[in-house]
Amino acid sequence: MAKDHIMFVGAHCGDVELAAGAIAHKYAKAGHKVTFLHLTAGEKGNPPHTSVKEYKNQKIRESKAAASILGVHTMTLDYKDAELFVDDETVSRVATIFRKEKPNLVITHWTKSMHPDHAACPKIVEGAWLKAALPGFELDGLPPHGIRQVFHSENWEDTEYEPDIYVDVTEEFETYLKAISEYWFVMNASSFRYYDYYKALGTTRGCLNRTTYAQTLKYRIGSNVRKGAHIPGFPISQ
Repeated sequence: MAKDHIMFVGAHCGDVELAAGAIAHKYAKAGHKVTFLHLTAGEKGNPPHTSVKEYKNQKIRESKAAASILGVHTMTLDYKDAELFVDDETVSRVATIFRKEKPNLVITHWTKSMHPDHAACPKIVEGAWLKAALPGFELDGLPPHGIRQVFHSENWEDTEYEPDIYVDVTEEFETYLKAISEYWFVMNASSFRYYDYYKALGTTRGCLNRTTYAQTLKYRIGSNVRKGAHIPGFPISQ
């Protein structure tokens, strides 16, 4: 069976790990290549007595530790936290990464979020998806590459997120919890109980999926339309 390359693109170190780290681990265990691409380190939520620069380095170290536990590759770009913009330079840089790394599937933030970096990230991904695929764009001499599909993952700061896909991650969940525990903010932030929330979310989604734990994905707006001669999953002829 051919293996895929799945790339998770997040605005900050820790975003994709929290939202879909168990899914990432499930596919990595099965032999697929999985990569976390962080557009920023998410360094401006620095702890007391820690500078922004120090926290940036800390979060990158934490991202590598979490990736090692999950069995995935990771990279962090040098854009600034809370200053992520949808512009040609950023789109071109991500498109170049798409051409170089050749992911088949990309999973990123939902389009509607309270956090401006999270809202910008899927727009950057959409623009980079198009630019990477079109031969008319010259990007470091790399050949065009088309991504088959883009999905959105679930973050606590999302609005109007209704899952389309539930993935059973029961066997992966304990490893997932260990991985996210590598992040200081997950275990120590006073502004939000990240660990408790995502453990509870995995439990709740598992209840709806009739499994112990689950994580969810959402189709791009419009791409969840299914056209055909019958209700999906219920063919006319058995």
